[in-house]
Amino acid sequence: MSLVTNGMPVGGLTWRKSSRSNPNGNCVELAGLVPGKIAVRNSRHPAGPTQVYSRAAMAAFIGAVKGDEFASTAG
Repeated sequence: MSLVTNGMPVGGLTWRKSSRSNPNGNCVELAGLVPGKIAVRNSRHPAGPTQVYSRAAMAAFIGAVKGDEFASTAG
């Protein structure tokens, strides 16, 4: 597999999205890369840019979302 960096389109991967995703196609899709890396893209733009994160970074992000760390404090 070639080197994949942030912002470049990635083809030939098996993309998946949550079963709870919006049926209008406004979703985030994920694909596994080399061990320890995950590609993320916008389902509306499958040929568009892809972001690549480590599994540890994704786990930390998901944990923060589940822990409500991004909740708005605005009234």
